[in-house]
Amino acid sequence: MAVPSILNRTASRRGVRALGVASASLALAVAASGTASACNISEFSAAAVCDGDKGVITVTDKDPAGIPATITVYLQNNGADAKKVGEEVVKGSREGTTVTFTEDWKPNTEYRIHVKAEPYVDEDIKPNLVTPATACAEEEESPSPTPTPTPSESSAPPAEDTESPVPSPSTPAASESGSTAPADTSSNAPSPAGESNLAETGADSNTGLIAGIAAALVVAGGGAVFFGMRRRGASSDR
Repeated sequence: MAVPSILNRTASRRGVRALGVASASLALAVAASGTASACNISEFSAAAVCDGDKGVITVTDKDPAGIPATITVYLQNNGADAKKVGEEVVKGSREGTTVTFTEDWKPNTEYRIHVKAEPYVDEDIKPNLVTPATACAEEEESPSPTPTPTPSESSAPPAEDTESPVPSPSTPAASESGSTAPADTSSNAPSPAGESNLAETGADSNTGLIAGIAAALVVAGGGAVFFGMRRRGASSDR
């Protein structure tokens, strides 16, 4: 009768041992699944988008466990942090929770985004965020300056003539000097004794004309007398 009791004890020990192994395996699986669903860097994503004509950076957390995470954004320059853009705390959800960083980014600019959710995540989103090649607002082109016209040869002022102007033949000499010609004083000056009678009668200006007319009258008168005398002689002969 002692043998069956020993077998029962052995079987019960094996059953307890198997139950313990199964419980341990289940606990490990639950722990692993809880850790995986708690928070993971793959649940975070970033994007550079436009809000009107301004640029912004958005980070979305799709952690179904809703563990708070601190998001920090850094501007990169030659592989180093140039400045800290901002820092926000986000509590994720299965649908996704998004936080926005105001940053008027330039095209083809690189940003590093760090996520810290203790004790699960403390790393960057890979790869770094690179902004689009097109800006949100087009830059206005500055008007091109109007070219200054070059003065042509025809519009150049005429060179000053250094030569003295040649006086016109009709221009009186008095006008060139700017002085008035002296008045004629010959009428006031006394005439010579031999010329006084001629000047008073005007013979000095019309003597030749008057002498010619007188000679013509004398000739005409002599001819008339001559013809008159012939007619009388002819009448008396009859």
